[in-house]
Amino acid sequence: MASSSRVRVVTDSTCALPAALAAAAGLATVPLHVVVNGVEHLEGVDVDDDALAAAIVAGARVTTSQPTPAAFARVYARVADEGATDVVSVHLSGALSGTVHTAAAGAASAPVNVRVVDSRSAATGMGFAALEAARAAERGADVRAVEQVALRVASSATTLFLVGSLDHLRRGGRLTRAAAAVGNVLGMRPLLTVRDGRIEVLAKVRTRAAAIDRLVEIAREAAARAARPPVAVHHLDTPADAAALAARLDDVASEPVLVGPVGAVLGAHVGPGLLAVVVVDADA
Repeated sequence: MASSSRVRVVTDSTCALPAALAAAAGLATVPLHVVVNGVEHLEGVDVDDDALAAAIVAGARVTTSQPTPAAFARVYARVADEGATDVVSVHLSGALSGTVHTAAAGAASAPVNVRVVDSRSAATGMGFAALEAARAAERGADVRAVEQVALRVASSATTLFLVGSLDHLRRGGRLTRAAAAVGNVLGMRPLLTVRDGRIEVLAKVRTRAAAIDRLVEIAREAAARAARPPVAVHHLDTPADAAALAARLDDVASEPVLVGPVGAVLGAHVGPGLLAVVVVDADA
């Protein structure tokens, strides 16, 4: 949907926002690439999250890659044609993906001023930042103010997650062998977080149920510190767990908890069994 704002916000498909919500805010989204057994797909366009989870369980070879600079340049040109004079482009942590760097390369040939933001976050830690920035733009904020909203909300994000196995993260280079050994060798269930753009082990517990309890405790503490805390719950192949987790957090969220799959690209790196929660301060 075209936006009436002269400042537009662009993000990428790892934002984990429902398409209708992103469109209603005037967000433009650039899809990342997912390759399953040699067949390339565009995230959010022609790859289904459930199908991806089934492929991973079946042992399919799944790889991902960022969009090209040309793909970003086309989106920047499109929003310029729709009337934008400035763009704030908010993306997945540069420590986890090269997407933010290709966005910057695409911005070099854009017909409008583009400010590229490394969210230092992932999923709705980045998605909520882009969403609040887009809402600020719709309210008439200038490009610098819109950029600052994105940076503040992203920096406020508490991102917590559990996975069925750490192997996918280790093989993809997103987690060190030593950290992977916490779960795989010692029999622990690590609770992971994104800190300063990187994945770290936050806590170690013996069972998945205990890990979920700890996740809820930390998420509720984060929400209590926030003036206006949107909350999201993500999963990959664990919808019942996600619904139950959302119910435990509904009373601390500033709006209904957003529940949904994490998406194909992030899902390919974490594997089935993912359960995650993101809390931000939308008034940060």
